[in-house]
Amino acid sequence: MRVAFVSLTTAHHGDGWYARRLQAVAERVAARGHDVTVCCVQWWDGDHPAFDSEGVTYRRVTADHAPRAFVAKLPFVLDGVRPDVIHVATRPHLAVPAAKAAGRLRRTPVVAGWWASPDDGTPPWRRRLAARSPARVLVPSNTVGTTVRECGAADDAIEVIPDSVDVAGIRDAPVDPRADVVYARSLDAGANVEGFLLALAELRGKDWRAAVIGDGPARADAERAARDLRIDDRVEFLGALDPADQVPILKGAHVVAQTATWAPFATSLLRALACGCVGVVEYQADSAAHELVEEDPRGSLVTSPRELADEIVAAADLERWTVNEAYASYDHEAVLDRYVDCYETVVADYGFL
Repeated sequence: MRVAFVSLTTAHHGDGWYARRLQAVAERVAARGHDVTVCCVQWWDGDHPAFDSEGVTYRRVTADHAPRAFVAKLPFVLDGVRPDVIHVATRPHLAVPAAKAAGRLRRTPVVAGWWASPDDGTPPWRRRLAARSPARVLVPSNTVGTTVRECGAADDAIEVIPDSVDVAGIRDAPVDPRADVVYARSLDAGANVEGFLLALAELRGKDWRAAVIGDGPARADAERAARDLRIDDRVEFLGALDPADQVPILKGAHVVAQTATWAPFATSLLRALACGCVGVVEYQADSAAHELVEEDPRGSLVTSPRELADEIVAAADLERWTVNEAYASYDHEAVLDRYVDCYETVVADYGFL
């Protein structure tokens, strides 16, 4: 099967969550033996229109970051790729109807990966057009699905395909017992690490060690907060770690806390849960983290740092695990099956109709 991914930017341009997700999916689809092309803004050197990396062909739509030109040229580039299915990111939103126009000429179905936040400043009509144009709208969580539904997508067009982690690798990884409680996420404006630290400050009289995994512009403020709360000697800021380096620390911890105010899907939380951590999530309206623990008998939802502290204490009564097989369905291969099944279904449906 020939699959064309469409994204203005990729993980080669920057370290955005959606860009990393799209690259990972594209590379795994290619590893399955499918012919994969990513149509994007050029990120490689030279004048050649395409570049191969990790089994994926990246094809230039524009040389510069110019959304209008990207949308205008996209149908012509897709016509040259001749894919069986088009998977387009909703940034910019008008790339979705542009891909739909190209697909209509060749009777090629389009699925859209919802790549936008509710407050990204896009005019409502563009959001509606992006939501209504494709055969499927793929979202990472029910929280994002609600946003897409509010933009006009039909219920039967929305399909939840979560992010994935290397559950097979987690089973074989060693254990690093340096921390009892962990927080893991990019430390950006939505990280809300302070909520985690406030909960730990409530437990000064308890015996615990904590680790914060992640880096970003909010790290300095978080480290300052730990000093102000006089718990900096018990909280280790580890910076950004590759998933493989995170896993031993997560397997050695007993509790993972998630307090972020924004998360289309809490991948780092998922990794910790698969490593056997007890999950405690502070509910936030713009975060999907709660979806991972709602059905987990070991997990819990809280609404304040005080409640978070109480649940950390309560978790001490639960057995320590180093893997949780309940999250095996989030393994890379299992989630990839869902993408491939979606592509095959829309191709079959399009041909039938």
